[in-house]
Amino acid sequence: MSATADAKQGLSTKAKVFIALGGWLVLALIFGLVFGSSGKDEAFKPQDEFRLEPWININLAGVDLSINKAVMYLVLASLLTITIMVWIARRMKQKPNRVQTAIEVAYDVTKTDIAGGNIEDAKLARKWFPFLATLFFFILFSNMIGYLPLPTNTHETINIFGLEMPSFALYAATANIAVPLALTLVIWFSYHYEGVRAKGFVPYLASWLPAGLEDMNPFGKAAIFMIEVVSHFVRLISLSVRLFANILAGHLLLLFMGGGLAVLLGIAALGVLTYPMAFAFYVFEVGIVATLQAFIFSILTAIYIGGATAESH
Repeated sequence: MSATADAKQGLSTKAKVFIALGGWLVLALIFGLVFGSSGKDEAFKPQDEFRLEPWININLAGVDLSINKAVMYLVLASLLTITIMVWIARRMKQKPNRVQTAIEVAYDVTKTDIAGGNIEDAKLARKWFPFLATLFFFILFSNMIGYLPLPTNTHETINIFGLEMPSFALYAATANIAVPLALTLVIWFSYHYEGVRAKGFVPYLASWLPAGLEDMNPFGKAAIFMIEVVSHFVRLISLSVRLFANILAGHLLLLFMGGGLAVLLGIAALGVLTYPMAFAFYVFEVGIVATLQAFIFSILTAIYIGGATAESH
């Protein structure tokens, strides 16, 4: 009876996992025996995937304003943000569909959790909510389209009906440090402006010192004040590099796990082993990292504005 019951139940989940792993390794071994190793590929250079070659050269007064794929991705992210927001706003329904529901949830998060939850002054929170919401959606869409393969790699071309076309590649505007840094500079000057406007220049600087230092000697206060000054400048690096590094690292993982490492080392079997990991990384990046980084960037912006205008340190 026991054997009959086990036969009806079939293989356990653990057994299925071991069989799948075994088949995966056998397939990689077959590829290794059939194709072997062609040696290291000196021609393949992964860094070329992130090289910004000018598509349209524009030089004004010594300033390079050339159009490249980073500019294209910025335009795409901007158009996507504007189009989706306007399209949803004009088609609001009493019973929302899935897209409207997702947008409404994101809207509520930016209004309640990001703006309202970190800026004490309700009037100021309403004032900065449009900026914070735009920032969140722009970074979100920029990150998302960065995981869509588009014909942007002019370094490698493909022949389509006799036409040499750029090959498909992954890229994101936020994977270029210039974009997160530009956003960070706008945020940095904005929250200092709000702090000075709310308190006055000298009281705002004085608010950088935490409470409870009344009895401390002037040298101790000066040291703590200088630490605060440094921390404010460090925000320029931490806020911009966090977004840039996470998106760039995700694209590099996909590049290497998706076949780049196998091409670079010339070992075909390695591609069989790494490709499932590339798929897992892709799902993780699209499902979690892209949204999380947009949320972190916008909520830190709200925290900086709220901290600069709050009554206490």
